Amino acid sequence: MIFSLQGIVQELTPTYAVINVNGVGYYVGISLMTSQKLTLNKETFLFIQQIIREDAHLLFGFNTRLEKEMFNLLISVNGVGAVSALILLSTLSLDEIASAILSGNSVLIQKAKGIGAKTAERIIVDLKDKVQKFSNPEENISLAVNNKVKEESLSALEVLGIPKRSSEKIADRFLKQNPDISVEELVKQILKNI
Repeated sequence: MIFSLQGIVQELTPTYAVINVNGVGYYVGISLMTSQKLTLNKETFLFIQQIIREDAHLLFGFNTRLEKEMFNLLISVNGVGAVSALILLSTLSLDEIASAILSGNSVLIQKAKGIGAKTAERIIVDLKDKVQKFSNPEENISLAVNNKVKEESLSALEVLGIPKRSSEKIADRFLKQNPDISVEELVKQILKNI
């Protein structure tokens, strides 16, 4: 079983890299997060997860041990394959994934292409007890509060006939600027900015 690779980055794309180890090129699937840490023609070290299937021997590479652990947790969920796990790791940071799981925010998990509502719910149910170490507990409390404020605001706006899609981005922007914003204030700000 290959645990890690150290060598020169021979090819680099956002989704895979070829790592040349003493003249042997290893094709390694990677996330955007890892891709951004690699430099073409430079030495690198990657933690590797090898997946052996009937029709293929696949290698997936990670810049950190934590990213590899999150990948393994994600693929342990029924219905989440290696590609879906990489897409999720490319879409959200480890902290965002952990926070979304801990706060039950399936909408955030569904932002990853190819992950639907059922799979997102399954990820939350299966991994809720396993992702504590990936996130900051204080942030989780404020994120859960933020989600409640956001959901209540978007619901209020829907009652006023404003579609959720058009107000969600504005809500995210204001919550980032002012995490302690009240529902009333957030609704006012969204109405001003639509």
